[in-house]
Amino acid sequence: MNNKTFSLLLENKPGVLSRIAGLFTRRGFNIDSITAGVTDDPNLHRMTIATHGEDEVISQIVNQLSKLEEVIQIRELLPEASVIRELILVSVKASEEERAQIISMANVFRARVVDISMDTLIFELTGDKQKIDAFLRLLGHDRIQKVAKTGVTGLTRGMFKSSEAEIYNR
Repeated sequence: MNNKTFSLLLENKPGVLSRIAGLFTRRGFNIDSITAGVTDDPNLHRMTIATHGEDEVISQIVNQLSKLEEVIQIRELLPEASVIRELILVSVKASEEERAQIISMANVFRARVVDISMDTLIFELTGDKQKIDAFLRLLGHDRIQKVAKTGVTGLTRGMFKSSEAEIYNR
């Protein structure tokens, strides 16, 4: 089973997200994470999709995505040639006595306190999956009240070889 992250450059048109999600649904492909937003060009959207599957399934995903009219480019975000991050907000139970210790733990992960109440702290943390999972494990299941995740997003690093990352170009 292969975990893959793709960056799609798309025409900024209504219904594109729905068509892509529908394609995954109709074909029985799974979306582990999806994020989308306008680029520096208001006519274009960048969408990041994390998925998994055997080589044949991944190939089918790329082939089906490339058939969509609005898809301009599909690029696999390779870990060694990309920066891939996710943002989480975590609400944590914390008594007045525990706060300093919890904040000290969070500082190791560069998590920021974004809200404090009488019995909770809310942290913001950005990082790769391993960093986020390690932070959540360290906090402990019984201490965590709520978690909100953005989903992964990413870009290729600096200059890269097109043959390594570019899968489809229209």
